Amino acid sequence: MNAAFIPVRGGSKSIPLKNIKKMAGYPLVYWTIKAACECNKIDRVYVSTDSDQIREEVQKFSYNKIQVINRSSETANDTASTESAMMEFASKYEFDNIALIQATSPLLTSDDLVKGFEILEEDNVDSVISVVKQKRFLWESDSLGNANAINYNIHFRPRRQDFDGFYVENGAFYLTSKQLLMKSQNRISGNIRICEMDESTYFEIDELSDWVITEQLLKMRLANVTTKLQNCNIKLVATDCDGVLTDGGMYYTINGDSIKKFNTLDGMGVEILKKHNIKTAIITGENNAMVKLRGEKLGIDDIILGQKDKKAALFSLCNKYHLEPSEIAYIGDDIFDIPAIESCGFGCAPCTAQEKVKNSAKYVTSKGAGQGCFREIVDIICATNNNI
Repeated sequence: MNAAFIPVRGGSKSIPLKNIKKMAGYPLVYWTIKAACECNKIDRVYVSTDSDQIREEVQKFSYNKIQVINRSSETANDTASTESAMMEFASKYEFDNIALIQATSPLLTSDDLVKGFEILEEDNVDSVISVVKQKRFLWESDSLGNANAINYNIHFRPRRQDFDGFYVENGAFYLTSKQLLMKSQNRISGNIRICEMDESTYFEIDELSDWVITEQLLKMRLANVTTKLQNCNIKLVATDCDGVLTDGGMYYTINGDSIKKFNTLDGMGVEILKKHNIKTAIITGENNAMVKLRGEKLGIDDIILGQKDKKAALFSLCNKYHLEPSEIAYIGDDIFDIPAIESCGFGCAPCTAQEKVKNSAKYVTSKGAGQGCFREIVDIICATNNNI
Protein backbone atom coordinates (compact mmCIF):
# COMPACT_ATOMS: atom_id res chain seq x y z
CA MET A 1 0.00 0.00 0.00
CA ASN A 2 1.28 3.46 -0.92
CA ALA A 3 0.32 6.25 1.46
CA ALA A 4 0.58 9.99 0.95
CA PHE A 5 1.37 11.98 4.08
CA ILE A 6 0.63 15.71 4.03
CA PRO A 7 1.56 17.50 7.29
CA VAL A 8 -0.14 20.89 7.78
CA ARG A 9 0.35 22.93 10.92
CA GLY A 10 -2.05 25.57 12.13
CA GLY A 11 0.81 27.85 13.15
CA SER A 12 2.63 29.89 10.50
CA LYS A 13 4.58 33.01 11.32
CA SER A 14 5.13 34.45 7.82
CA ILE A 15 1.61 33.84 6.47
CA PRO A 16 -1.00 33.13 9.19
CA LEU A 17 -2.98 29.92 8.53
CA LYS A 18 -1.37 29.78 5.09
CA ASN A 19 -2.35 26.13 4.54
CA ILE A 20 -6.02 27.13 4.20
CA LYS A 21 -5.53 30.61 2.78
CA LYS A 22 -7.22 30.76 -0.64
CA MET A 23 -4.90 30.35 -3.61
CA ALA A 24 -6.50 30.57 -7.07
CA GLY A 25 -9.88 30.11 -5.41
CA TYR A 26 -9.12 27.12 -3.17
CA PRO A 27 -7.30 26.57 0.14
CA LEU A 28 -3.56 26.12 -0.43
CA VAL A 29 -3.54 22.53 0.85
CA TYR A 30 -6.29 21.61 -1.64
CA TRP A 31 -3.88 21.61 -4.58
CA THR A 32 -1.48 18.99 -3.20
CA ILE A 33 -4.39 16.90 -1.88
CA LYS A 34 -5.87 17.01 -5.39
CA ALA A 35 -2.57 15.82 -6.92
CA ALA A 36 -2.26 12.99 -4.40
CA CYS A 37 -5.87 11.83 -4.69
CA GLU A 38 -5.72 11.80 -8.49
CA CYS A 39 -2.49 9.74 -8.50
CA ASN A 40 -3.31 6.11 -9.26
CA LYS A 41 -0.16 5.00 -7.45
CA ILE A 42 -1.45 6.31 -4.11
CA ASP A 43 -4.01 4.31 -2.15
CA ARG A 44 -4.64 6.60 0.82
CA VAL A 45 -4.01 10.28 1.53
CA TYR A 46 -3.43 11.21 5.17
CA VAL A 47 -3.60 14.87 6.12
CA SER A 48 -1.97 15.37 9.52
CA THR A 49 -2.92 18.53 11.40
CA ASP A 50 -3.12 20.09 14.84
CA SER A 51 -5.70 22.66 13.70
CA ASP A 52 -9.48 22.29 13.93
CA GLN A 53 -9.88 24.97 11.23
CA ILE A 54 -7.71 23.03 8.80
CA ARG A 55 -9.51 19.79 9.65
CA GLU A 56 -12.89 21.38 8.89
CA GLU A 57 -11.67 22.76 5.55
CA VAL A 58 -10.10 19.49 4.41
CA GLN A 59 -13.20 17.50 5.31
CA LYS A 60 -15.13 19.61 2.79
CA PHE A 61 -13.08 18.18 -0.09
CA SER A 62 -14.87 15.43 -2.02
CA TYR A 63 -12.00 12.96 -2.44
CA ASN A 64 -12.62 9.46 -1.11
CA LYS A 65 -8.93 8.78 -0.44
CA ILE A 66 -8.59 11.49 2.24
CA GLN A 67 -8.28 10.74 5.93
CA VAL A 68 -7.61 13.62 8.32
CA ILE A 69 -5.54 12.52 11.33
CA ASN A 70 -4.40 14.24 14.50
CA ARG A 71 -0.94 15.72 14.79
CA SER A 72 0.36 16.09 18.32
CA SER A 73 1.49 19.45 19.65
CA GLU A 74 4.99 18.02 20.13
CA THR A 75 5.36 17.43 16.38
CA ALA A 76 3.62 20.67 15.37
CA ASN A 77 5.57 23.33 17.23
CA ASP A 78 8.02 25.76 15.61
CA THR A 79 11.10 23.63 16.39
CA ALA A 80 9.70 20.19 15.55
CA SER A 81 11.02 18.48 12.43
CA THR A 82 8.84 17.06 9.69
CA GLU A 83 10.47 13.71 10.40
CA SER A 84 8.98 13.75 13.90
CA ALA A 85 5.49 14.00 12.41
CA MET A 86 6.33 11.22 9.93
CA MET A 87 7.55 8.93 12.69
CA GLU A 88 4.43 9.64 14.73
CA PHE A 89 2.30 8.72 11.73
CA ALA A 90 4.33 5.59 10.89
CA SER A 91 3.98 4.27 14.44
CA LYS A 92 0.17 4.31 14.17
CA TYR A 93 -0.66 3.43 10.56
CA GLU A 94 0.13 0.57 8.22
CA PHE A 95 1.59 1.18 4.75
CA ASP A 96 4.43 -0.08 2.55
CA ASN A 97 5.68 3.15 0.98
CA ILE A 98 5.16 6.76 1.94
CA ALA A 99 5.04 9.94 -0.10
CA LEU A 100 5.80 12.95 2.04
CA ILE A 101 4.05 15.80 0.23
CA GLN A 102 4.47 19.45 1.18
CA ALA A 103 1.35 21.63 1.03
CA THR A 104 3.60 24.56 0.10
CA SER A 105 4.08 23.11 -3.41
CA PRO A 106 0.68 23.66 -5.08
CA LEU A 107 2.09 23.22 -8.59
CA LEU A 108 2.61 19.51 -7.91
CA THR A 109 0.58 17.25 -10.22
CA SER A 110 -0.56 13.64 -10.11
CA ASP A 111 1.69 12.99 -13.12
CA ASP A 112 4.72 14.11 -11.08
CA LEU A 113 3.81 11.63 -8.34
CA VAL A 114 3.23 8.80 -10.81
CA LYS A 115 6.66 9.46 -12.30
CA GLY A 116 8.20 9.45 -8.82
CA PHE A 117 6.64 6.12 -7.87
CA GLU A 118 7.71 4.57 -11.17
CA ILE A 119 11.30 5.51 -10.30
CA LEU A 120 10.87 4.06 -6.79
CA GLU A 121 9.70 0.77 -8.33
CA GLU A 122 12.97 0.39 -10.27
CA ASP A 123 15.64 -2.02 -9.06
CA ASN A 124 18.00 -0.84 -6.33
CA VAL A 125 16.06 2.34 -5.59
CA ASP A 126 15.26 3.07 -1.95
CA SER A 127 14.12 6.70 -2.03
CA VAL A 128 13.09 9.39 -4.51
CA ILE A 129 13.33 13.16 -4.13
CA SER A 130 11.71 15.82 -6.33
CA VAL A 131 14.02 18.40 -7.87
CA VAL A 132 14.19 21.10 -10.53
CA LYS A 133 17.15 21.90 -12.73
CA GLN A 134 18.70 25.34 -12.31
CA LYS A 135 21.25 26.99 -14.58
CA ARG A 136 22.79 29.46 -12.15
CA PHE A 137 26.37 30.19 -11.26
CA LEU A 138 27.05 29.58 -7.59
CA TRP A 139 29.52 31.48 -5.44
CA GLU A 140 30.74 31.36 -1.87
CA SER A 141 32.69 33.70 0.36
CA ASP A 142 35.71 32.42 2.30
CA SER A 143 36.91 33.46 5.77
CA LEU A 144 38.81 36.40 4.28
CA GLY A 145 35.75 37.67 2.45
CA ASN A 146 37.03 36.62 -0.97
CA ALA A 147 34.47 35.24 -3.44
CA ASN A 148 35.00 31.91 -5.18
CA ALA A 149 32.98 30.28 -7.95
CA ILE A 150 31.62 26.89 -6.94
CA ASN A 151 30.22 25.26 -10.08
CA TYR A 152 32.12 26.79 -13.01
CA ASN A 153 35.52 28.07 -14.09
CA ILE A 154 35.50 31.88 -14.31
CA HIS A 155 38.05 31.71 -17.15
CA PHE A 156 35.78 29.47 -19.21
CA ARG A 157 32.34 30.85 -18.51
CA PRO A 158 29.86 28.52 -20.26
CA ARG A 159 26.93 29.71 -22.29
CA ARG A 160 23.57 28.87 -20.74
CA GLN A 161 22.72 26.41 -23.52
CA ASP A 162 26.03 24.60 -22.91
CA PHE A 163 25.74 24.59 -19.11
CA ASP A 164 24.39 21.40 -17.55
CA GLY A 165 23.33 23.26 -14.44
CA PHE A 166 22.51 21.53 -11.16
CA TYR A 167 19.54 20.06 -9.34
CA VAL A 168 17.77 21.81 -6.48
CA GLU A 169 15.22 20.31 -4.07
CA ASN A 170 11.86 21.95 -4.65
CA GLY A 171 10.31 20.38 -1.54
CA ALA A 172 7.31 18.96 -3.41
CA PHE A 173 7.64 15.29 -2.45
CA TYR A 174 9.88 12.60 -1.00
CA LEU A 175 9.28 8.85 -1.43
CA THR A 176 10.62 5.96 0.62
CA SER A 177 9.49 2.76 2.31
CA LYS A 178 8.12 2.52 5.82
CA GLN A 179 10.90 0.08 6.67
CA LEU A 180 13.64 2.55 5.72
CA LEU A 181 11.83 5.47 7.34
CA MET A 182 11.65 3.62 10.67
CA LYS A 183 15.27 2.52 10.42
CA SER A 184 16.84 5.82 9.35
CA GLN A 185 14.25 8.18 10.89
CA ASN A 186 14.77 10.26 7.77
CA ARG A 187 12.47 11.09 4.85
CA ILE A 188 15.04 9.66 2.40
CA SER A 189 17.84 7.13 2.80
CA GLY A 190 19.65 4.31 1.02
CA ASN A 191 19.98 4.54 -2.77
CA ILE A 192 18.37 7.86 -3.67
CA ARG A 193 17.16 8.86 -7.13
CA ILE A 194 15.87 12.20 -8.33
CA CYS A 195 12.56 12.94 -10.03
CA GLU A 196 12.86 16.10 -12.11
CA MET A 197 9.85 18.42 -12.17
CA ASP A 198 9.13 21.45 -14.31
CA GLU A 199 11.33 24.46 -13.61
CA SER A 200 8.24 26.51 -12.69
CA THR A 201 7.81 24.37 -9.55
CA TYR A 202 11.01 25.79 -8.04
CA PHE A 203 9.12 28.00 -5.56
CA GLU A 204 8.05 26.82 -2.11
CA ILE A 205 5.62 29.10 -0.33
CA ASP A 206 7.39 30.49 2.70
CA GLU A 207 6.97 34.23 2.17
CA LEU A 208 4.32 36.47 0.62
CA SER A 209 6.50 37.02 -2.44
CA ASP A 210 6.51 33.23 -3.04
CA TRP A 211 2.73 33.26 -2.75
CA VAL A 212 2.25 35.97 -5.37
CA ILE A 213 4.56 34.28 -7.89
CA THR A 214 3.19 30.77 -7.39
CA GLU A 215 -0.45 31.87 -7.56
CA GLN A 216 0.17 33.53 -10.92
CA LEU A 217 1.86 30.38 -12.23
CA LEU A 218 -1.06 28.28 -11.00
CA LYS A 219 -3.59 30.60 -12.63
CA MET A 220 -1.68 30.37 -15.92
CA ARG A 221 -1.83 26.58 -15.71
CA LEU A 222 -5.56 26.63 -14.99
CA ALA A 223 -6.08 28.99 -17.90
CA ASN A 224 -4.68 26.31 -20.18
CA VAL A 225 -7.84 24.29 -19.54
CA THR A 226 -9.83 26.92 -21.37
CA THR A 227 -7.63 26.57 -24.46
CA LYS A 228 -9.02 23.05 -24.85
CA LEU A 229 -12.43 24.63 -25.34
CA GLN A 230 -11.59 27.59 -27.54
CA ASN A 231 -12.17 25.73 -30.80
CA CYS A 232 -15.08 23.60 -29.59
CA ASN A 233 -18.02 26.04 -29.53
CA ILE A 234 -20.03 23.76 -27.26
CA LYS A 235 -23.71 23.56 -28.22
CA LEU A 236 -24.81 20.56 -26.15
CA VAL A 237 -23.81 19.30 -22.70
CA ALA A 238 -24.65 15.66 -21.98
CA THR A 239 -24.09 13.83 -18.71
CA ASP A 240 -24.45 10.50 -17.02
CA CYS A 241 -26.67 10.56 -13.93
CA ASP A 242 -25.33 8.37 -11.10
CA GLY A 243 -21.80 9.38 -10.16
CA VAL A 244 -22.19 12.82 -11.72
CA LEU A 245 -25.55 14.41 -10.88
CA THR A 246 -25.84 12.13 -7.82
CA ASP A 247 -23.25 10.90 -5.36
CA GLY A 248 -23.75 7.37 -6.65
CA GLY A 249 -25.24 6.21 -3.34
CA MET A 250 -28.12 3.79 -3.08
CA TYR A 251 -30.78 5.09 -0.69
CA TYR A 252 -33.87 3.12 0.32
CA THR A 253 -36.97 4.08 2.27
CA ILE A 254 -38.50 1.84 4.96
CA ASN A 255 -40.88 0.59 2.26
CA GLY A 256 -37.98 -0.48 0.05
CA ASP A 257 -38.32 2.37 -2.43
CA SER A 258 -35.04 3.67 -3.83
CA ILE A 259 -34.32 7.41 -3.82
CA LYS A 260 -31.54 9.60 -5.21
CA LYS A 261 -29.85 12.74 -3.95
CA PHE A 262 -29.33 15.59 -6.44
CA ASN A 263 -27.50 18.90 -6.00
CA THR A 264 -29.22 22.26 -6.55
CA LEU A 265 -25.96 23.73 -7.91
CA ASP A 266 -26.26 21.40 -10.90
CA GLY A 267 -29.87 22.41 -11.37
CA MET A 268 -28.79 26.02 -11.67
CA GLY A 269 -26.14 24.89 -14.14
CA VAL A 270 -28.90 23.61 -16.42
CA GLU A 271 -30.68 26.96 -16.15
CA ILE A 272 -27.47 28.79 -17.12
CA LEU A 273 -27.02 26.59 -20.19
CA LYS A 274 -30.63 27.19 -21.26
CA LYS A 275 -30.07 30.97 -21.08
CA HIS A 276 -27.17 30.55 -23.48
CA ASN A 277 -29.18 28.31 -25.84
CA ILE A 278 -27.01 25.28 -25.11
CA LYS A 279 -28.89 21.97 -25.28
CA THR A 280 -28.74 19.48 -22.39
CA ALA A 281 -29.08 15.71 -22.16
CA ILE A 282 -28.97 12.95 -19.57
CA ILE A 283 -27.74 9.59 -20.85
CA THR A 284 -27.96 6.74 -18.37
CA GLY A 285 -27.90 2.96 -18.45
CA GLU A 286 -30.66 2.94 -15.85
CA ASN A 287 -34.38 2.82 -16.51
CA ASN A 288 -35.31 4.87 -13.48
CA ALA A 289 -38.43 7.01 -13.18
CA MET A 290 -36.69 9.34 -10.71
CA VAL A 291 -34.07 10.29 -13.28
CA LYS A 292 -36.80 11.06 -15.78
CA LEU A 293 -38.71 13.08 -13.18
CA ARG A 294 -35.62 15.10 -12.20
CA GLY A 295 -34.70 15.71 -15.83
CA GLU A 296 -38.17 16.91 -16.71
CA LYS A 297 -38.28 19.21 -13.69
CA LEU A 298 -35.01 20.83 -14.78
CA GLY A 299 -36.14 21.10 -18.37
CA ILE A 300 -33.45 18.79 -19.77
CA ASP A 301 -33.90 18.60 -23.54
CA ASP A 302 -33.17 14.87 -23.94
CA ILE A 303 -33.51 12.19 -21.25
CA ILE A 304 -32.14 8.91 -22.60
CA LEU A 305 -32.77 5.97 -20.27
CA GLY A 306 -31.53 2.38 -20.45
CA GLN A 307 -28.69 3.25 -22.83
CA LYS A 308 -25.30 1.72 -21.98
CA ASP A 309 -23.76 2.70 -25.33
CA LYS A 310 -23.19 6.36 -24.46
CA LYS A 311 -21.16 7.04 -27.60
CA ALA A 312 -24.02 5.84 -29.82
CA ALA A 313 -26.39 8.09 -27.91
CA LEU A 314 -24.09 11.09 -28.48
CA PHE A 315 -23.97 10.48 -32.22
CA SER A 316 -27.75 10.16 -32.25
CA LEU A 317 -27.93 13.61 -30.64
CA CYS A 318 -25.47 14.91 -33.25
CA ASN A 319 -27.85 13.79 -35.99
CA LYS A 320 -30.90 15.18 -34.20
CA TYR A 321 -29.44 18.65 -33.69
CA HIS A 322 -27.09 18.70 -36.72
CA LEU A 323 -23.99 18.99 -34.53
CA GLU A 324 -20.38 17.89 -34.83
CA PRO A 325 -18.97 15.73 -31.99
CA SER A 326 -16.57 18.60 -31.26
CA GLU A 327 -19.60 20.73 -30.31
CA ILE A 328 -20.61 18.38 -27.49
CA ALA A 329 -19.36 18.18 -23.90
CA TYR A 330 -19.92 14.93 -22.03
CA ILE A 331 -19.48 14.14 -18.33
CA GLY A 332 -19.14 10.58 -17.05
CA ASP A 333 -17.63 8.67 -14.16
CA ASP A 334 -17.37 4.97 -15.09
CA ILE A 335 -15.79 2.80 -17.78
CA PHE A 336 -18.98 2.73 -19.89
CA ASP A 337 -18.55 6.49 -20.28
CA ILE A 338 -15.03 6.39 -21.72
CA PRO A 339 -16.02 6.02 -25.43
CA ALA A 340 -18.33 9.04 -25.13
CA ILE A 341 -15.71 11.06 -23.25
CA GLU A 342 -13.08 10.33 -25.89
CA SER A 343 -15.32 10.97 -28.89
CA CYS A 344 -16.72 14.39 -27.98
CA GLY A 345 -15.19 17.85 -28.02
CA PHE A 346 -14.85 18.27 -24.26
CA GLY A 347 -14.88 15.00 -22.34
CA CYS A 348 -14.98 15.48 -18.56
CA ALA A 349 -15.00 13.41 -15.39
CA PRO A 350 -15.68 14.17 -11.72
CA CYS A 351 -12.70 13.89 -9.39
CA THR A 352 -14.50 10.92 -7.80
CA ALA A 353 -14.60 8.98 -11.09
CA GLN A 354 -12.65 5.79 -11.81
CA GLU A 355 -8.96 6.37 -12.56
CA LYS A 356 -9.26 5.07 -16.13
CA VAL A 357 -12.08 7.51 -16.77
CA LYS A 358 -10.15 10.48 -15.40
CA ASN A 359 -7.15 9.53 -17.54
CA SER A 360 -9.42 9.64 -20.62
CA ALA A 361 -10.92 13.04 -19.81
CA LYS A 362 -9.73 16.44 -20.98
CA TYR A 363 -10.88 17.92 -17.70
CA VAL A 364 -11.29 16.49 -14.19
CA THR A 365 -13.43 18.54 -11.84
CA SER A 366 -12.36 19.67 -8.40
CA LYS A 367 -15.85 18.91 -7.05
CA GLY A 368 -17.04 15.36 -6.58
CA ALA A 369 -20.11 13.45 -7.71
CA GLY A 370 -23.32 15.04 -6.49
CA GLN A 371 -21.31 17.98 -5.13
CA GLY A 372 -21.74 20.39 -8.03
CA CYS A 373 -19.30 18.91 -10.56
CA PHE A 374 -21.78 19.46 -13.41
CA ARG A 375 -22.08 23.14 -12.47
CA GLU A 376 -18.28 23.46 -12.37
CA ILE A 377 -18.07 22.33 -15.99
CA VAL A 378 -20.95 24.61 -16.98
CA ASP A 379 -19.09 27.60 -15.53
CA ILE A 380 -15.96 26.73 -17.52
CA ILE A 381 -17.91 26.31 -20.74
CA CYS A 382 -19.77 29.56 -20.28
CA ALA A 383 -16.55 31.41 -19.52
CA THR A 384 -14.85 30.26 -22.73
CA ASN A 385 -17.50 29.27 -25.27
CA ASN A 386 -17.24 31.07 -28.58
CA ASN A 387 -20.98 31.81 -28.85
CA ILE A 388 -21.32 33.45 -25.41
